[in-house]
Amino acid sequence: MARSVTTQRKSFNTLIAWIIGLLLFFPILWTILTSFKTEAQAIADPPVWFFFDWTLENYRVVQERSNYSRFLWNSIIIAGGSTILGMIIAIPAAWSMAFVPSRRTKDILLWMLSTKMLPAVGVLYPIYLIFIQFGLLDTRVGLTIVLMLINLPIMIWMLYTYFKEIPGEILEAARMDGAGLKEEILYVLTPMAIPGIASTILLNIILAWNEAFWTLNLTAARAAPLTAFIASYSSPEGLFYAKLSAASTMAIAPILILGWFSQKQLVRGLTFGAVK
Repeated sequence: MARSVTTQRKSFNTLIAWIIGLLLFFPILWTILTSFKTEAQAIADPPVWFFFDWTLENYRVVQERSNYSRFLWNSIIIAGGSTILGMIIAIPAAWSMAFVPSRRTKDILLWMLSTKMLPAVGVLYPIYLIFIQFGLLDTRVGLTIVLMLINLPIMIWMLYTYFKEIPGEILEAARMDGAGLKEEILYVLTPMAIPGIASTILLNIILAWNEAFWTLNLTAARAAPLTAFIASYSSPEGLFYAKLSAASTMAIAPILILGWFSQKQLVRGLTFGAVK
């Protein structure tokens, strides 16, 4: 029998959720507000909250100084390309682990996850040399491959979890009807796991979009995404907080909009199979 939840309990849980949400969102809110301040107001002590002289000057200066559209386009290609390439590899890999019995499946999954525990700087030097050797330094192709590889373990883990929730009898019935491996994955498994696949795609886009370590070390100018665009506003003369905030707001705006409009799908996918 389900346990009833009192109105007071619901109100308390809602209040706690709002407090946590506001605390998490506060840095983003402060960055957006600072982007509309003058440099003097940005470093004022005590800080200026809402009552200041709102200005778009920082955005004008940022747009004049940098080609924002080029950085944006690089981010779209790198994040989208790494996601598509990763899904092409992750879906068959997760299918084989979920539906082909093996005593080594858990060991393989743990090994893949352990690669995320390795500090990225530990493999920077060999990857940098490989990129120079094959002419991939400061190219979109090189960054797409690297970001796909570093996010691939998470993609496989997520898809494996979603695929395990699908009854194997459905796939067996498809095989009895003459479905081959390709048809089984494309026309049976994939449509049933759409929520999980969608959430995996969205999460990978966010991770690739926000990746800074590899983009700053493997690019210079041609393939630089928005993370490099933000870093360019750190100069030897010091930080110009208002202009840096404007650049940061322009960089995070696309992913914030994407997350806002896809939040229902993301939550649905992340909770897929959580309730029986």
